[in-house]
Amino acid sequence: MSNRRATKRRRHQHSYTPYGFHASSAPTTSNEERLLHQTIQNSKLGETRGTRGALGNKIEVPWGPVFFPTVEDMEGSPLDYIDKIRPIAQRYGICKIVPPEGWKQRDFFAAKMEVPRKFSTKLQLLHRIQEGISFGDGDEYNPGSYQRYASNFTKHYKRREYPEHDLLTAAQTNATAVEGQSQKNESLKSSVQMQDDRRLFIPENLEQDYWDVVENRSREVIVEYGNDVDTTEFGSGFPLSERGRSLQGTLDLNKESLPEPKFGTEDFYKETWWNLNNIPNTPDSVLRHVKVGINGINVPWMYYGSLFTTFCWHNEDNYLYSINYHHHGAPKQWYGVPGTQKDADGLEKVFKSYLSMKMRDVPDLLHHITTQFSPRLLQNANVPIYKLLQHEGEFVVTFPRSFHGGFSMGPNIGEAVNFATHDWIAHGSDANERYRSFARPAVFSHDRLTFTMAHHLSEQKSYKNCKLLLNELERVVTEELQLRRKLLMQGVRDVSDMIQLPPNRLDQLDEDSADYDDKRLCHACKHVCFFSAVACECSQSKVSCLRHSHYMCRCTTERRYLMIWSTEEELENTCRAVRDHCESLKPEGFVDEDEMETKSLDSLPEVAVGVERDLELHKHDVIPTDPYVPSQKDEPLPAAEVTTDEDRDEEREDAIGLDDSDDDKKKDGDYQEGVEGM
Repeated sequence: MSNRRATKRRRHQHSYTPYGFHASSAPTTSNEERLLHQTIQNSKLGETRGTRGALGNKIEVPWGPVFFPTVEDMEGSPLDYIDKIRPIAQRYGICKIVPPEGWKQRDFFAAKMEVPRKFSTKLQLLHRIQEGISFGDGDEYNPGSYQRYASNFTKHYKRREYPEHDLLTAAQTNATAVEGQSQKNESLKSSVQMQDDRRLFIPENLEQDYWDVVENRSREVIVEYGNDVDTTEFGSGFPLSERGRSLQGTLDLNKESLPEPKFGTEDFYKETWWNLNNIPNTPDSVLRHVKVGINGINVPWMYYGSLFTTFCWHNEDNYLYSINYHHHGAPKQWYGVPGTQKDADGLEKVFKSYLSMKMRDVPDLLHHITTQFSPRLLQNANVPIYKLLQHEGEFVVTFPRSFHGGFSMGPNIGEAVNFATHDWIAHGSDANERYRSFARPAVFSHDRLTFTMAHHLSEQKSYKNCKLLLNELERVVTEELQLRRKLLMQGVRDVSDMIQLPPNRLDQLDEDSADYDDKRLCHACKHVCFFSAVACECSQSKVSCLRHSHYMCRCTTERRYLMIWSTEEELENTCRAVRDHCESLKPEGFVDEDEMETKSLDSLPEVAVGVERDLELHKHDVIPTDPYVPSQKDEPLPAAEVTTDEDRDEEREDAIGLDDSDDDKKKDGDYQEGVEGM
């Protein structure tokens, strides 16, 4: 399956030494580094670091909302449920969804952990991750060997930084067991309960450790992140549909007519729309018309994490929704900023103010997803920010244009994919305009998808969403026709009667259509010239959108000609059809729903919905440090020749120049190189 997703990261050469990792380029100026560091220090004036977890230095971020769907909700469409919670959840930018009791799919990783294929990892320098430097290449792993790396790294950190954790937790358990036996025992219990939680290996402390490294460079920490792992090669954590509901699944006609499987059954996890392979193709999803596989968009990506592996601040391609599922392991800490223009612009302003010199050279630096900066900087700039802690078996949803980022608290396995509801169209328009300003290709043609939606009007069941589609369609068609007339008046020739162009396919975006779109990108802004394009006699391949034809070449206007795929009549007829359908959906006495939502949600509650219940559910959770272990019921591992831990250790020795005298270091974990100066 082809991968059309634009790459978000640029690789730089790097080299290992026995003493750490060195990037090949200076990412920021000394002035910018001083400014960034001084800003953080200024925000802490009057605070004392003290011991681990001192409250004066703690970053306080309010919790985002948590929702608890019913079994009935899980048996229905996730898009319907998300639409139901959207008026509240989108105000935070992110939300967590906790499935009801009984949601526990069978483990599908057993046969995938020791496959011979390997994926690449990214090497992240946490102590420099605020500088916007590109990630280097880490080692290559299969899922099983990465889990062992992540477990060893996490255990090493726990031993070094939290040596008293096991003793304290054992003492707390003993104190609870003897509760009420005697005054002496009660005193023991009180003493243990008063032990400083700062010495416990718990999320609150790991969160502070993480930002201490990022903000203060208190130690050098280097981690390897297995992100963006292709599920077409390494498999999804969900089973594949047998009813044709995913691009990778199969279609068994004998099963297609059967009733929907019940919640909790094995077949349910194959066919439920909550399965991340299926959700982009939900009947109400705009992406169901995209039939070409785009990794990370409508084909999920897997994420193999370790302690402190970081997903940096970003919003989704084309400002789509995203949904992330936590399959196994330690929790993930999420941060989110609402996707309003004001809040998204506020984050970008903070970003630019501290990395202005670097952004002169790399104006689209934020799109590289290589920069993490503290919530403290956002809070100081009055940018709202919220957090979530995602555990096994939980979903996190991000909303259009919402910036989000975070990190893992130990070895874990996650999976993510995008989707789009019909209200997304306006956000898609904003993303398209932004990409054109950076000359960044979109992952699919916005004009094509808009026009495709206009030719599937039976899916438009809401007046509000249909109105959004109509507004966007009228905008692009009006601009298209105005620019055509302007160019024709300037002398550009219309050769549509002389050149036979293949018609645009309007029912879906398939492989052939995507290939054709790739060949008609504007040379200036990389926009897909879907309705028409300008070409010149001087080139057989270069085309331009109607906005930028004057940048194409130095030839006279008379040598340029207009290629038209959609006639003026076709464009106007499509607008008319959508307008008529929109009017048919308009209810009597209609009141704008946005106004109603705004009036009812002028101020957010002090504690977001579902937070107290969620904290109660997880108050006794322990952060796992062990690697994934298949359950007894899982399928046996395939017979395959795999790379052992010993093989990988030898490879790493060669790479970093260790000799036999370093064996003692290796026994304590060859991951010490990632944590310097502890």
